[in-house]
Amino acid sequence: MQSSAFSLSHTLPTPTSRKLSHPFSPHRFNPLPKSVTFNPLVTCSSSRRFPSFSCSSSSSPSPRWISTPELANKSQSDDTVVVRAADSISESADDEASKSKLKDTLVLGSLFGLWYLFNIYFNIYNKQVLKVFPYPVTVTTVQFAVGTVLVLFMWTTNLYKRPKISGAQLLAILPLAAVHTLGNLFTNMSLGKVSVSFTHTIKAMEPFFSVVLSAMFLGEVPSIWIISSLLPIVGGVGLASMTEASFNWAGFWSAMASNLTNQSRNVLSKKFMVKKEESLDNITLFSIITIMSFILLAPVSIFMEGIKFTPSYLQSAGLNVNQVYTRSFIAALCFHAYQQVSYMILQRVSPVTHSVGNCVKRVVVIVTSVLFFRTPVSPINSLGTGVALAGVFLYSRVKRIKPKTA
Repeated sequence: MQSSAFSLSHTLPTPTSRKLSHPFSPHRFNPLPKSVTFNPLVTCSSSRRFPSFSCSSSSSPSPRWISTPELANKSQSDDTVVVRAADSISESADDEASKSKLKDTLVLGSLFGLWYLFNIYFNIYNKQVLKVFPYPVTVTTVQFAVGTVLVLFMWTTNLYKRPKISGAQLLAILPLAAVHTLGNLFTNMSLGKVSVSFTHTIKAMEPFFSVVLSAMFLGEVPSIWIISSLLPIVGGVGLASMTEASFNWAGFWSAMASNLTNQSRNVLSKKFMVKKEESLDNITLFSIITIMSFILLAPVSIFMEGIKFTPSYLQSAGLNVNQVYTRSFIAALCFHAYQQVSYMILQRVSPVTHSVGNCVKRVVVIVTSVLFFRTPVSPINSLGTGVALAGVFLYSRVKRIKPKTA
Protein backbone atom coordinates (compact mmCIF):
# COMPACT_ATOMS: atom_id res chain seq x y z
CA MET A 1 0.00 0.00 0.00
CA GLN A 2 2.75 2.46 0.90
CA SER A 3 4.78 1.83 -2.26
CA SER A 4 1.63 2.30 -4.35
CA ALA A 5 0.97 5.61 -2.69
CA PHE A 6 4.51 6.89 -3.33
CA SER A 7 4.43 5.78 -6.91
CA LEU A 8 1.41 8.10 -7.49
CA SER A 9 2.79 11.05 -5.61
CA HIS A 10 4.55 12.57 -8.60
CA THR A 11 1.42 12.71 -10.71
CA LEU A 12 -1.58 12.97 -8.39
CA PRO A 13 -0.90 13.75 -4.71
CA THR A 14 -3.17 12.16 -2.15
CA PRO A 15 -5.41 14.44 -0.19
CA THR A 16 -4.21 15.31 3.27
CA SER A 17 -7.00 17.32 4.79
CA ARG A 18 -10.12 15.60 3.31
CA LYS A 19 -11.28 12.11 2.78
CA LEU A 20 -13.28 10.93 -0.06
CA SER A 21 -16.86 10.55 0.97
CA HIS A 22 -17.16 7.42 -1.11
CA PRO A 23 -14.89 4.48 -0.11
CA PHE A 24 -12.70 3.18 -2.85
CA SER A 25 -11.28 -0.25 -3.34
CA PRO A 26 -8.30 -1.04 -1.06
CA HIS A 27 -6.34 -2.08 -4.11
CA ARG A 28 -4.22 0.12 -6.24
CA PHE A 29 -5.76 3.55 -6.75
CA ASN A 30 -7.07 4.23 -10.25
CA PRO A 31 -8.13 7.81 -10.90
CA LEU A 32 -10.57 6.69 -13.54
CA PRO A 33 -11.88 3.22 -12.85
CA LYS A 34 -14.28 1.54 -15.27
CA SER A 35 -17.19 2.00 -12.89
CA VAL A 36 -16.73 5.75 -12.66
CA THR A 37 -18.48 7.85 -15.31
CA PHE A 38 -18.82 11.55 -15.83
CA ASN A 39 -22.18 13.00 -14.84
CA PRO A 40 -22.83 16.66 -15.45
CA LEU A 41 -25.62 16.67 -12.84
CA VAL A 42 -24.15 14.93 -9.76
CA THR A 43 -20.54 15.49 -8.72
CA CYS A 44 -18.45 13.93 -6.09
CA SER A 45 -16.41 16.43 -4.05
CA SER A 46 -12.99 15.15 -3.07
CA SER A 47 -9.98 17.41 -3.28
CA ARG A 48 -9.87 20.83 -4.77
CA ARG A 49 -7.46 19.52 -7.32
CA PHE A 50 -9.62 16.58 -8.29
CA PRO A 51 -11.81 16.96 -11.34
CA SER A 52 -15.58 16.80 -10.84
CA PHE A 53 -16.97 13.39 -11.64
CA SER A 54 -19.90 11.24 -10.62
CA CYS A 55 -19.43 7.99 -8.80
CA SER A 56 -21.91 5.46 -10.02
CA SER A 57 -21.13 1.78 -9.80
CA SER A 58 -23.15 -0.96 -11.41
CA SER A 59 -22.38 -3.35 -8.57
CA SER A 60 -22.99 -1.04 -5.62
CA PRO A 61 -26.21 0.71 -4.67
CA SER A 62 -26.85 4.25 -5.77
CA PRO A 63 -25.12 6.84 -3.57
CA ARG A 64 -27.36 8.73 -1.22
CA TRP A 65 -26.53 12.14 -2.71
CA ILE A 66 -27.82 11.22 -6.21
CA SER A 67 -31.38 12.61 -6.24
CA THR A 68 -33.00 10.40 -8.88
CA PRO A 69 -36.22 9.79 -6.89
CA GLU A 70 -36.54 13.50 -6.19
CA LEU A 71 -36.20 14.28 -9.91
CA ALA A 72 -38.87 11.71 -10.72
CA ASN A 73 -41.19 13.12 -8.10
CA LYS A 74 -40.61 16.58 -9.43
CA SER A 75 -41.39 15.41 -12.97
CA GLN A 76 -44.60 13.78 -11.80
CA SER A 77 -45.56 16.92 -9.92
CA ASP A 78 -44.98 19.05 -13.03
CA ASP A 79 -47.11 16.67 -15.08
CA THR A 80 -49.90 16.93 -12.50
CA VAL A 81 -49.77 20.72 -12.61
CA VAL A 82 -49.90 20.68 -16.42
CA VAL A 83 -52.89 18.32 -16.42
CA ARG A 84 -54.71 20.43 -13.86
CA ALA A 85 -53.98 23.57 -15.85
CA ALA A 86 -55.30 21.91 -19.03
CA ASP A 87 -58.46 20.81 -17.22
CA SER A 88 -58.93 24.33 -15.90
CA ILE A 89 -58.51 25.81 -19.40
CA SER A 90 -60.95 23.24 -20.83
CA GLU A 91 -63.53 24.03 -18.17
CA SER A 92 -63.08 27.75 -18.78
CA ALA A 93 -63.56 27.25 -22.53
CA ASP A 94 -66.71 25.19 -21.93
CA ASP A 95 -68.08 27.93 -19.66
CA GLU A 96 -67.36 30.58 -22.27
CA ALA A 97 -69.01 28.49 -24.99
CA SER A 98 -72.12 27.90 -22.87
CA LYS A 99 -72.33 31.60 -22.00
CA SER A 100 -71.95 32.56 -25.67
CA LYS A 101 -74.63 30.06 -26.70
CA LEU A 102 -76.99 31.35 -24.03
CA LYS A 103 -76.35 34.93 -25.14
CA ASP A 104 -77.06 34.07 -28.81
CA THR A 105 -80.28 32.31 -27.80
CA LEU A 106 -81.45 35.31 -25.79
CA VAL A 107 -80.63 37.71 -28.63
CA LEU A 108 -82.47 35.54 -31.17
CA GLY A 109 -85.50 35.21 -28.90
CA SER A 110 -85.56 38.98 -28.41
CA LEU A 111 -85.43 39.54 -32.18
CA PHE A 112 -88.36 37.18 -32.72
CA GLY A 113 -90.31 39.00 -30.02
CA LEU A 114 -89.61 42.38 -31.63
CA TRP A 115 -90.53 41.01 -35.05
CA TYR A 116 -93.94 39.91 -33.82
CA LEU A 117 -94.50 43.05 -31.73
CA PHE A 118 -93.69 45.49 -34.54
CA ASN A 119 -95.88 43.51 -36.94
CA ILE A 120 -98.83 43.57 -34.54
CA TYR A 121 -98.57 47.33 -34.00
CA PHE A 122 -98.16 47.97 -37.72
CA ASN A 123 -101.33 46.09 -38.61
CA ILE A 124 -103.39 47.68 -35.84
CA TYR A 125 -102.33 51.31 -36.44
CA ASN A 126 -102.32 50.89 -40.20
CA LYS A 127 -105.87 49.56 -40.15
CA GLN A 128 -107.00 52.45 -37.94
CA VAL A 129 -105.55 54.97 -40.41
CA LEU A 130 -107.01 53.25 -43.47
CA LYS A 131 -110.46 53.18 -41.86
CA VAL A 132 -110.67 56.98 -41.68
CA PHE A 133 -108.26 57.85 -44.51
CA PRO A 134 -109.04 55.51 -47.44
CA TYR A 135 -106.07 56.45 -49.62
CA PRO A 136 -103.76 53.42 -49.67
CA VAL A 137 -101.32 54.84 -52.22
CA THR A 138 -100.67 57.91 -50.06
CA VAL A 139 -100.41 55.80 -46.90
CA THR A 140 -97.89 53.45 -48.56
CA THR A 141 -95.87 56.41 -49.83
CA VAL A 142 -95.68 57.87 -46.31
CA GLN A 143 -94.43 54.53 -45.01
CA PHE A 144 -91.68 54.39 -47.62
CA ALA A 145 -90.83 58.04 -46.90
CA VAL A 146 -90.33 57.40 -43.17
CA GLY A 147 -88.25 54.30 -44.01
CA THR A 148 -86.10 56.35 -46.38
CA VAL A 149 -85.42 58.95 -43.68
CA LEU A 150 -84.43 56.20 -41.24
CA VAL A 151 -82.06 54.59 -43.77
CA LEU A 152 -80.38 57.89 -44.59
CA PHE A 153 -80.04 58.63 -40.87
CA MET A 154 -78.33 55.29 -40.25
CA TRP A 155 -75.95 55.81 -43.14
CA THR A 156 -75.15 59.41 -42.18
CA THR A 157 -74.44 58.61 -38.52
CA ASN A 158 -72.58 55.37 -39.42
CA LEU A 159 -75.02 53.26 -37.44
CA TYR A 160 -74.89 51.03 -40.49
CA LYS A 161 -72.18 51.06 -43.12
CA ARG A 162 -73.13 53.02 -46.21
CA PRO A 163 -72.68 50.78 -49.26
CA LYS A 164 -70.98 51.61 -52.53
CA ILE A 165 -73.49 50.88 -55.27
CA SER A 166 -72.67 50.64 -58.94
CA GLY A 167 -75.02 51.46 -61.78
CA ALA A 168 -75.27 47.81 -62.79
CA GLN A 169 -76.36 46.89 -59.27
CA LEU A 170 -79.04 49.59 -59.26
CA LEU A 171 -80.41 48.25 -62.54
CA ALA A 172 -80.53 44.76 -61.06
CA ILE A 173 -82.30 46.01 -57.93
CA LEU A 174 -84.87 48.09 -59.83
CA PRO A 175 -87.23 45.15 -60.63
CA LEU A 176 -87.06 44.08 -56.99
CA ALA A 177 -87.99 47.58 -55.86
CA ALA A 178 -90.92 47.69 -58.31
CA VAL A 179 -92.50 44.43 -57.11
CA HIS A 180 -91.73 45.33 -53.48
CA THR A 181 -93.63 48.58 -53.96
CA LEU A 182 -96.60 46.82 -55.53
CA GLY A 183 -96.65 44.12 -52.85
CA ASN A 184 -96.93 46.59 -49.98
CA LEU A 185 -99.40 48.75 -51.90
CA PHE A 186 -101.72 45.79 -52.54
CA THR A 187 -101.46 44.76 -48.89
CA ASN A 188 -102.61 48.21 -47.77
CA MET A 189 -105.41 48.16 -50.34
CA SER A 190 -106.61 44.84 -48.91
CA LEU A 191 -106.35 46.06 -45.31
CA GLY A 192 -108.48 49.04 -46.23
CA LYS A 193 -111.24 46.83 -47.68
CA VAL A 194 -111.40 43.74 -45.42
CA SER A 195 -110.44 42.78 -41.88
CA VAL A 196 -106.81 42.28 -40.84
CA SER A 197 -107.43 38.64 -40.03
CA PHE A 198 -108.89 37.91 -43.47
CA THR A 199 -106.06 39.71 -45.26
CA HIS A 200 -103.49 37.58 -43.45
CA THR A 201 -105.51 34.44 -44.05
CA ILE A 202 -105.35 35.11 -47.78
CA LYS A 203 -101.67 35.99 -47.53
CA ALA A 204 -101.14 32.50 -46.12
CA MET A 205 -101.25 31.39 -49.75
CA GLU A 206 -97.78 32.85 -50.37
CA PRO A 207 -96.19 29.34 -50.51
CA PHE A 208 -98.55 28.42 -53.34
CA PHE A 209 -97.38 31.36 -55.46
CA SER A 210 -93.77 30.71 -54.48
CA VAL A 211 -93.94 27.13 -55.79
CA VAL A 212 -95.72 28.12 -59.02
CA LEU A 213 -93.36 31.03 -59.83
CA SER A 214 -90.24 29.03 -58.95
CA ALA A 215 -91.34 26.26 -61.28
CA MET A 216 -92.09 28.75 -64.09
CA PHE A 217 -88.99 30.97 -63.91
CA LEU A 218 -86.36 28.95 -62.04
CA GLY A 219 -87.21 25.45 -63.21
CA GLU A 220 -87.57 24.13 -59.65
CA VAL A 221 -89.89 21.13 -59.81
CA PRO A 222 -91.74 20.70 -56.48
CA SER A 223 -91.70 17.34 -54.74
CA ILE A 224 -94.83 15.36 -53.93
CA TRP A 225 -94.49 16.43 -50.27
CA ILE A 226 -94.57 20.13 -51.16
CA ILE A 227 -97.56 19.67 -53.42
CA SER A 228 -99.36 17.78 -50.65
CA SER A 229 -98.71 20.62 -48.20
CA LEU A 230 -100.28 23.14 -50.59
CA LEU A 231 -103.66 21.37 -50.59
CA PRO A 232 -104.66 22.36 -47.02
CA ILE A 233 -103.44 25.92 -47.68
CA VAL A 234 -105.69 26.40 -50.70
CA GLY A 235 -108.59 24.56 -49.09
CA GLY A 236 -108.34 26.47 -45.83
CA VAL A 237 -108.24 29.88 -47.55
CA GLY A 238 -111.25 28.92 -49.67
CA LEU A 239 -113.20 27.78 -46.62
CA ALA A 240 -112.37 30.97 -44.71
CA SER A 241 -113.31 33.15 -47.68
CA MET A 242 -116.77 31.64 -48.00
CA THR A 243 -117.63 32.47 -44.40
CA GLU A 244 -115.81 35.81 -44.02
CA ALA A 245 -118.14 38.55 -42.77
CA SER A 246 -116.11 41.40 -44.30
CA PHE A 247 -115.54 39.66 -47.63
CA ASN A 248 -115.44 41.71 -50.80
CA TRP A 249 -113.74 41.00 -54.07
CA ALA A 250 -111.56 44.13 -54.04
CA GLY A 251 -109.99 43.14 -50.73
CA PHE A 252 -109.66 39.51 -51.80
CA TRP A 253 -107.93 40.20 -55.11
CA SER A 254 -105.71 42.87 -53.57
CA ALA A 255 -104.41 40.34 -51.06
CA MET A 256 -103.91 37.77 -53.83
CA ALA A 257 -102.02 40.36 -55.90
CA SER A 258 -99.88 41.06 -52.85
CA ASN A 259 -99.00 37.36 -52.69
CA LEU A 260 -98.09 37.35 -56.36
CA THR A 261 -95.86 40.43 -56.22
CA ASN A 262 -94.14 39.51 -52.95
CA GLN A 263 -93.24 36.05 -54.20
CA SER A 264 -92.15 37.54 -57.53
CA ARG A 265 -89.73 39.65 -55.52
CA ASN A 266 -88.27 36.53 -53.92
CA VAL A 267 -87.92 34.79 -57.28
CA LEU A 268 -86.29 37.85 -58.81
CA SER A 269 -83.90 37.99 -55.88
CA LYS A 270 -82.72 34.48 -56.68
CA LYS A 271 -82.57 35.13 -60.42
CA PHE A 272 -80.90 38.54 -60.57
CA MET A 273 -79.05 38.82 -57.27
CA VAL A 274 -77.21 35.51 -57.26
CA LYS A 275 -73.81 37.22 -57.50
CA LYS A 276 -74.24 39.90 -54.87
CA GLU A 277 -71.17 41.80 -53.79
CA GLU A 278 -70.10 41.79 -50.19
CA SER A 279 -71.58 45.24 -49.55
CA LEU A 280 -75.08 44.08 -50.54
CA ASP A 281 -76.16 42.05 -47.56
CA ASN A 282 -79.85 41.55 -46.84
CA ILE A 283 -80.25 44.69 -44.70
CA THR A 284 -78.40 46.86 -47.22
CA LEU A 285 -80.49 45.45 -50.05
CA PHE A 286 -83.70 46.17 -48.15
CA SER A 287 -82.54 49.72 -47.41
CA ILE A 288 -81.85 50.43 -51.07
CA ILE A 289 -85.18 48.92 -52.10
CA THR A 290 -86.97 51.16 -49.57
CA ILE A 291 -85.42 54.32 -51.03
CA MET A 292 -86.14 53.25 -54.60
CA SER A 293 -89.73 52.32 -53.69
CA PHE A 294 -90.33 55.80 -52.30
CA ILE A 295 -88.91 57.39 -55.46
CA LEU A 296 -91.11 55.18 -57.64
CA LEU A 297 -94.34 55.59 -55.68
CA ALA A 298 -94.27 59.29 -54.74
CA PRO A 299 -95.18 60.65 -58.21
CA VAL A 300 -97.79 57.90 -58.65
CA SER A 301 -99.37 58.88 -55.34
CA ILE A 302 -99.61 62.54 -56.34
CA PHE A 303 -101.01 61.64 -59.75
CA MET A 304 -103.63 59.17 -58.49
CA GLU A 305 -104.74 60.63 -55.15
CA GLY A 306 -103.35 64.15 -55.10
CA ILE A 307 -101.88 65.84 -52.04
CA LYS A 308 -104.38 64.83 -49.38
CA PHE A 309 -102.18 64.41 -46.36
CA THR A 310 -102.02 68.07 -45.45
CA PRO A 311 -103.54 69.36 -42.18
CA SER A 312 -106.04 71.53 -44.08
CA TYR A 313 -107.42 68.59 -46.05
CA LEU A 314 -107.67 66.37 -42.94
CA GLN A 315 -109.48 69.11 -41.05
CA SER A 316 -111.88 69.67 -43.91
CA ALA A 317 -112.60 65.92 -43.90
CA GLY A 318 -113.48 66.14 -40.20
CA LEU A 319 -110.50 64.07 -39.03
CA ASN A 320 -108.34 64.50 -35.98
CA VAL A 321 -105.05 65.71 -37.49
CA ASN A 322 -102.80 64.81 -34.57
CA GLN A 323 -104.36 61.37 -34.24
CA VAL A 324 -103.99 60.57 -37.94
CA TYR A 325 -100.40 61.83 -38.04
CA THR A 326 -99.41 59.98 -34.87
CA ARG A 327 -100.90 56.67 -35.94
CA SER A 328 -99.50 57.00 -39.45
CA PHE A 329 -96.02 57.72 -38.08
CA ILE A 330 -96.14 54.78 -35.64
CA ALA A 331 -97.39 52.47 -38.38
CA ALA A 332 -94.59 53.62 -40.71
CA LEU A 333 -91.94 53.11 -38.00
CA CYS A 334 -93.23 49.63 -37.20
CA PHE A 335 -93.49 48.84 -40.93
CA HIS A 336 -89.79 49.56 -41.45
CA ALA A 337 -88.72 48.08 -38.10
CA TYR A 338 -90.39 44.70 -38.50
CA GLN A 339 -88.93 44.20 -41.96
CA GLN A 340 -85.49 45.25 -40.75
CA VAL A 341 -85.66 42.83 -37.84
CA SER A 342 -86.90 40.12 -40.18
CA TYR A 343 -83.72 40.41 -42.24
CA MET A 344 -81.61 40.41 -39.06
CA ILE A 345 -83.24 37.12 -38.04
CA LEU A 346 -82.69 35.68 -41.51
CA GLN A 347 -78.96 36.32 -41.10
CA ARG A 348 -78.92 34.21 -37.92
CA VAL A 349 -81.17 31.26 -38.84
CA SER A 350 -81.89 29.10 -41.87
CA PRO A 351 -84.62 30.06 -44.36
CA VAL A 352 -86.72 27.12 -43.16
CA THR A 353 -86.57 28.31 -39.54
CA HIS A 354 -87.42 31.82 -40.70
CA SER A 355 -90.42 30.44 -42.62
CA VAL A 356 -91.68 28.64 -39.52
CA GLY A 357 -91.29 31.84 -37.52
CA ASN A 358 -93.21 33.75 -40.19
CA CYS A 359 -96.05 31.21 -39.95
CA VAL A 360 -96.22 31.65 -36.17
CA LYS A 361 -96.13 35.43 -36.65
CA ARG A 362 -99.16 35.26 -38.94
CA VAL A 363 -101.09 33.29 -36.33
CA VAL A 364 -100.20 35.87 -33.66
CA VAL A 365 -101.26 38.77 -35.89
CA ILE A 366 -104.60 37.13 -36.77
CA VAL A 367 -105.44 36.35 -33.15
CA THR A 368 -104.47 39.78 -31.82
CA SER A 369 -106.34 41.63 -34.58
CA VAL A 370 -109.50 39.58 -33.97
CA LEU A 371 -109.32 40.39 -30.25
CA PHE A 372 -108.45 44.06 -30.72
CA PHE A 373 -111.01 44.91 -33.43
CA ARG A 374 -113.55 42.37 -32.10
CA THR A 375 -113.90 40.87 -35.54
CA PRO A 376 -116.83 38.45 -35.82
CA VAL A 377 -115.49 35.00 -36.64
CA SER A 378 -117.67 31.98 -37.30
CA PRO A 379 -116.60 28.44 -36.39
CA ILE A 380 -116.21 27.48 -40.07
CA ASN A 381 -114.17 30.62 -40.69
CA SER A 382 -111.89 29.73 -37.77
CA LEU A 383 -111.56 26.19 -39.09
CA GLY A 384 -110.59 27.41 -42.56
CA THR A 385 -108.01 29.82 -41.15
CA GLY A 386 -106.58 27.09 -38.93
CA VAL A 387 -106.33 24.59 -41.80
CA ALA A 388 -104.60 27.15 -44.03
CA LEU A 389 -102.05 28.05 -41.35
CA ALA A 390 -101.46 24.37 -40.58
CA GLY A 391 -100.73 23.87 -44.27
CA VAL A 392 -98.22 26.74 -44.19
CA PHE A 393 -96.49 25.16 -41.21
CA LEU A 394 -96.43 21.78 -42.98
CA TYR A 395 -94.99 23.43 -46.09
CA SER A 396 -92.17 24.99 -44.06
CA ARG A 397 -91.33 21.58 -42.60
CA VAL A 398 -91.36 19.58 -45.84
CA LYS A 399 -89.08 22.17 -47.44
CA ARG A 400 -86.29 20.40 -45.54
CA ILE A 401 -86.90 17.16 -47.42
CA LYS A 402 -84.52 17.11 -50.35
CA PRO A 403 -85.37 15.02 -53.41
CA LYS A 404 -83.16 12.00 -53.97
CA THR A 405 -80.66 12.39 -56.77
CA ALA A 406 -79.93 9.49 -59.04
